[in-house]
Amino acid sequence: MAATFDTLAAVEALEAAGVKPEHAKAHATQLRAAIDSASATAGTDREYLATKADLATLETRLTWRMVGIMVGLLAAQGALIVGLVVGLLQPLPQ
Repeated sequence: MAATFDTLAAVEALEAAGVKPEHAKAHATQLRAAIDSASATAGTDREYLATKADLATLETRLTWRMVGIMVGLLAAQGALIVGLVVGLLQPLPQ
């Protein structure tokens, strides 16, 4: 949907507020260009926005990745403890 902007009304409002006519026209022209540019790219920007479903999916993926890392660390810690206990139970050479 294209945005509409009444440049004449904007110029008149700016002039009524005390802005010089040439400045008011420049402001209105630049604002119109910005609105037109934003309208032209509005459809393409939506692909970069995250929805609640996107965030929920990301949260699930990160949670499972963290669980996997914790399980891996727990297994490594368990192996280290078993190795230390077995090493300590070995008789010392005499």
